[in-house]
Amino acid sequence: SQSEQQILSSKLECVQSIKDGVLAEAKCTESNLVTPFSQKGSGAKTQTQSSLKLVQVEAETLYKKVDSEDLYVTSMLYEREETEREVTGGEVMELVWKLCLADSVSYETADLFMTLVFELRHLSLEALKAIWQRSSFKCRDNWQPLIDALPSCATEACVVLMKEIIASGEVEEDKVEYFFWSFSFIPKPTLGMIESLAPLLKSPAASQSCFLGVAALLHRFCSASTSCDGVPAVQSVMRTLGKFLGGNCSVQGSEQLSKMQLVLKAIGNAGLAAASLAPVLSLCASLRSNPIEIRLAAIQAFRRIPCAVGVSDLLPAGD
Repeated sequence: SQSEQQILSSKLECVQSIKDGVLAEAKCTESNLVTPFSQKGSGAKTQTQSSLKLVQVEAETLYKKVDSEDLYVTSMLYEREETEREVTGGEVMELVWKLCLADSVSYETADLFMTLVFELRHLSLEALKAIWQRSSFKCRDNWQPLIDALPSCATEACVVLMKEIIASGEVEEDKVEYFFWSFSFIPKPTLGMIESLAPLLKSPAASQSCFLGVAALLHRFCSASTSCDGVPAVQSVMRTLGKFLGGNCSVQGSEQLSKMQLVLKAIGNAGLAAASLAPVLSLCASLRSNPIEIRLAAIQAFRRIPCAVGVSDLLPAGD
């Protein structure tokens, strides 16, 4: 507020000279006064003077001509040349050791980490398991390079290894959450990924990120598949989610309410795969005895289900 005393009093004055529409000269004076220690404008004070003057104007700037054949259009994603050589587990282990010894905030560490991610993509599940058994240790500051690199790997082998690490309980909860959220960003999910992750939803300890991450992965898988609803692994996931609905989404208590909302959000994430649950979702939304939160969540779960399923016919008119 204006009633409070200012700690610093500053002033800046500049004089500019313009000739023929071009800035020819600029002179500036800046002063800063620490007011708590000043008396009548004197005290702890700094004053800076700067001057900028146009020396000359080049008549023409010559640019080196570039052959248009050397130019190409590309995305802004990070590019890296794929290696043609065979990557070995020993090389990856050496990278992990180097990362443990490197300065955590250096360019060298960033390059080593990126190299680790790309080399993991060339390894089989067996090779990854062997590396995990040898490199599950923590570096300084409790860092585990392999744990941080796996979510960016995005191959089936890496996803299966992450699933096994999750099931074993060998890593902290925050890392497990990191694994689950990464499933949402896998560009090309495979059937093997779905088959591997489906059993995790049946665990009593399955977290919110487990439901949402696996369902989002399922949506991306089905978006690239022409016969998604006929895949046994997809059907298994949807049966697991469908069982939570109980036929009409009825709940008792706040804990069941939160769980039902989570499951409905996961079904909404699943998209195309959730078409088989459309009749149940319709009943959940139209049942007046259900809490309004559940009815709204059931309606929102239709957001990715194709119109061809007949969503508009499933919801009673005027309700």
